[in-house]
Amino acid sequence: MRKALSGLILIAIVAGVCLALARRAPPRAEGSILRVRINADILSSDPGMKRDFNTDAVLMHVVEGLVAPREDGTIVPMLASGWTLSPDKRTYRFTLRPGIRFHNGAPLTSADVKWSFDRYLGADSHWRCKSDLSKKGIAAITAMRTPDTHTFEVELDRPAPMFLGTIARIDCGSTAITHRDSLGADGKWKQPIGTGPFRWDTWRHNQYIELRRFADYRPLPGGTDGNAGGKHALVDRLRFMVIPDSSSAAAALLRGSLDLVEGLAPNELGGIRGAKGIRIASALSAEELSILLQTGDPVLRDVRLRQALAISIDVAAVTRAASRGWGRANSSPIAVSSPYYGAQERLLIQRDLARARALVKASGYKGEPIELIASHTPPDMYDAAIVIQAMAREAGINLQVVVLDWASQFARYSAGQYQAMIFQFSARLDPSLMFGVLIGDRATDPRKVWNTKDAIDLLHQSTVLDGAARQAVLDTLDRDFRAQVPAILLYNSRRISVMRSSVRGFRPWQAGTQRLWNVDAGGAG
Repeated sequence: MRKALSGLILIAIVAGVCLALARRAPPRAEGSILRVRINADILSSDPGMKRDFNTDAVLMHVVEGLVAPREDGTIVPMLASGWTLSPDKRTYRFTLRPGIRFHNGAPLTSADVKWSFDRYLGADSHWRCKSDLSKKGIAAITAMRTPDTHTFEVELDRPAPMFLGTIARIDCGSTAITHRDSLGADGKWKQPIGTGPFRWDTWRHNQYIELRRFADYRPLPGGTDGNAGGKHALVDRLRFMVIPDSSSAAAALLRGSLDLVEGLAPNELGGIRGAKGIRIASALSAEELSILLQTGDPVLRDVRLRQALAISIDVAAVTRAASRGWGRANSSPIAVSSPYYGAQERLLIQRDLARARALVKASGYKGEPIELIASHTPPDMYDAAIVIQAMAREAGINLQVVVLDWASQFARYSAGQYQAMIFQFSARLDPSLMFGVLIGDRATDPRKVWNTKDAIDLLHQSTVLDGAARQAVLDTLDRDFRAQVPAILLYNSRRISVMRSSVRGFRPWQAGTQRLWNVDAGGAG
């Protein structure tokens, strides 16, 4: 009887303590969910491999790399606690942060880092940045070592100041460190097992991707800072809902079945602006809208015709029309937010119809149709294409706009199978990286549109210099780009985010990708 009574007393005490702790703990909605819109399904769940902007935006919540970019583009540690550089500037020695675990519970080790790098650099890899870390890129990796479980070394064939910036790139999947169990028994990719604040859960193709809060995540100190800083999952679930039509997304937001619509085009604001319970945030982006031109095409190979097309366009007018006044006209591959956006880069190409017509005549162009591929995703691309088509017609250039869905357009871009294409590049925070999406050997990478030896050499110089010397090289690249016209830059866009007023903590930034850590749905769900 005495033992039973003691047991009851113990149970009562434990219950009382638990109740007191529960009362002290901050309230947290069970099953809280943040529902956000993406305008197309992701291409894969494999970071940096088969990818596009939406793929990057989703996976950056699941995976992390050794380093990451801050708000201003500078590179800081993420999975690494720090690094040292050898005296000859060829060997980077990373020390891993202690206590980091993968989503399957396994501890992060240097062997995992090496396994991930080996996979990215493998012969059958389609990693976005594989060519950048090769003899034709910024530097080739010649050796990787794991002296102990928390130390990883990378040896390069030459000094490469852009190395850290390259492996931090969002379009490279942040060179994410994933666990080998991300592969199935057959060695093929299954799903990402990363270290991020959210873990992979469900992918319903063309419907939604759902991520779950990772309870054992170890955040860095501080708050949101670019793709770095302290990351806290403030909701239990993130649901990325695939809604291609912006009107449908706006309606879902207004009726409360969506919490956030990020990257909305200005012409899609419609009835959202001023709606009760809705607020808008925006930030000038490093994303760039451009016209890509195939310089080897039988019609476009004459530089005079490409120059004529460039000066047939009123860049400022296209910006006003396509971005509804939200964008910033820019004729340079260097973003207006870059510290390297100097006097040369600020020069806007001026429309000159008389000279354009003279160049068209000198080129021998006879009015052959030139296919200009565009998409409605984002709608800026189609709107810009229609305005440009009309402007070019006045110079005697016959552009025929062909509209493809985004997946088909991206496939054509990747294969270099087009004459001309309106294309929006996701943000690159370093000017060499932006030039890098244009410059390269087209024989090995058909995405490249500028493959002259001089351009490739200047690009390399821009990655190994700093300060005034680097600015001079970038200025030369900018001048040569305008003269050779492998592409025509139009404007930097503005990222517009529309959310329910209950959403707290969300802030757009120049890289464009939506950062949903440190964001609270405010009881939504």
